Amino acid sequence: MRHACGYRRLNRTHEHRKMLFSNMAGSLIEHEQIKTTLPKAKELRPYVEKLVTFAKRGDLHARRQAAAKLKEAKDVSKLFDVLGPRYADRNGGYTRVIKAGFRYGDMAPMAIIEFVDRDTDAKGAADKARESAMQMAEE
Repeated sequence: MRHACGYRRLNRTHEHRKMLFSNMAGSLIEHEQIKTTLPKAKELRPYVEKLVTFAKRGDLHARRQAAAKLKEAKDVSKLFDVLGPRYADRNGGYTRVIKAGFRYGDMAPMAIIEFVDRDTDAKGAADKARESAMQMAEE
């Protein structure tokens, strides 16, 4: 019986799972849409929704709590400057998980997790900026 098994372990240790969600949450905040496996997306959703709730509060303690979960300062600043005000009048349900078929190599169920009312220009914008900066540095 699976009583009181509150989360998916995802074949990882506690520390590995903690860093996995930290990195995935940072990527989701940066790009506002990521593709991953379905169990990871379903476990990531409450993690990110709590971070957005911190951003809606907006005080220093909430910022420090979010910074403890996210490892990059740019993700924390985007969370509090962009996403917090965007969802200020929304009571939960900041993300959605959309099933996206199966991965070719191992038939793992894939999903897209994204923010509701997301900015479509945010996806890949940081990668494009990084790539153009690399090209400018080479010249």
